Amino acid sequence: MASAISNVIGFDDAPFETAHRGDVRLFGAVCARTRLDGVVSGVVRRDGANATERMIELVQHSQFKDCVRAVLLQGIAVAGFNVVDVELLAAELGVPVVVVARRKPRLALIRAAVFHTRGAERKWRLIERAGAMEPLANVWVQRVAISSEETRALLKATTLHGNLPEPLRLAHLIAGGATTGRSRGRA
Repeated sequence: MASAISNVIGFDDAPFETAHRGDVRLFGAVCARTRLDGVVSGVVRRDGANATERMIELVQHSQFKDCVRAVLLQGIAVAGFNVVDVELLAAELGVPVVVVARRKPRLALIRAAVFHTRGAERKWRLIERAGAMEPLANVWVQRVAISSEETRALLKATTLHGNLPEPLRLAHLIAGGATTGRSRGRA
């Protein structure tokens, strides 16, 4: 049986209005299993191309840089369609990356939406390069530098309530509370 990776950062973006342009807050919740150990934050460009770089910076310039053993993302993009290069993120941080979704993505709809943003070809290549999502432990995942068995153990070790790992659930709650004054909605 694979041992579970327990020190994980989960990233989520702050809520923003549909018409919003410019920067969007990005939050990372650092957890040891299901215990919150800290938070990092920065900004990314709405529909931009700096999410990967910003996530790398937030981890590498934090007190958690030597602790983080995996990165969790709720979807492959933040701040609209600021698509994360999951392979580059894994390589630069030297840790696995797992993209988590509640349900199977509808790629035709995603592709149509992506092609309404600047840099659409590059963004779509990143989405395709990440590979198809696969069902695992009641969610859908994409994995980089981690086996299916290790991913299952990681999800089990970091999930307390529902199906989403705590680092993602907490990042979502923190992002909402810090930005709008209250958290809301499902993580």
